[in-house]
Amino acid sequence: EKLEAPSSRSKNFLADIQSKQSLLNLPHKKKMMKAVVLTLALTISSAFVSNAPLKANVAVSETKSDLESLATELNPIIGFWDPLGLADASFWSLGNEGTIGYLRHAEIKHGRIAMAAFLGYWVQSTDFVSGPHKILPYKGYEPGLTPPEQWDAIPLAGKLQIFTLIGMLESYGEILPVHYTKGGQPGYYPPIKGNRPELVLNLYDPFGFNDNNTEEEKAAGLVKEINNGRLAMLGIFSLLSEAVVPGSVPPLSGLGIPGYDGNPMGPFEADFL
Repeated sequence: EKLEAPSSRSKNFLADIQSKQSLLNLPHKKKMMKAVVLTLALTISSAFVSNAPLKANVAVSETKSDLESLATELNPIIGFWDPLGLADASFWSLGNEGTIGYLRHAEIKHGRIAMAAFLGYWVQSTDFVSGPHKILPYKGYEPGLTPPEQWDAIPLAGKLQIFTLIGMLESYGEILPVHYTKGGQPGYYPPIKGNRPELVLNLYDPFGFNDNNTEEEKAAGLVKEINNGRLAMLGIFSLLSEAVVPGSVPPLSGLGIPGYDGNPMGPFEADFL
């Protein structure tokens, strides 16, 4: 942009120049987020999400009454059930509405992870994954391992790489136009497509299936997503419980869930014990 010289000896000369320079430097602010992510082309967990969230730049602080209304919509039979009284809590001086936003975001995120984990457990139990491979997928691979045993067989360096990637995704997910504890949309994950040349897809809804959905369709999809996530959280822990303590989940007793003598809650137990 060509700067026009102000009038002679104008008192606002320096202010005019600084104002126009700040406009020229706006694109450089986007570079602040690019160093957070290295390579995120694989987008497995987002395939199990039912719908896209609302725009993140709209303040939508929620109150306990909003939770009660949502609970009735999610499950009219049970309705609002908060035995620990978390809807009245205030975490880390966030205030009640900030805490509700934190809990809502945490539930949606854990539900998405559980959906991926539940389906992944069944996929990893198939011969396609656990059976013999001509090309070993990772160092330490052995055929016939159950999903928990497959994790134990991954070398420590590989596990640390996985947890590092998780930490990077978590950190990037906190860079929000409006944070979910300050009125932002719970469950929103910022787009990553184009932040680096190798990032050709977004982590959330990578193929844009929900781009043309109306706000009503998005709201209905979010209700389905929360219910599916809650069911998946129960499902993945049911599989792990039945594997560790056979017979502990009667509906799964006859399905032949393979046993596991390790500790599912100790991800590094096989490396240090």
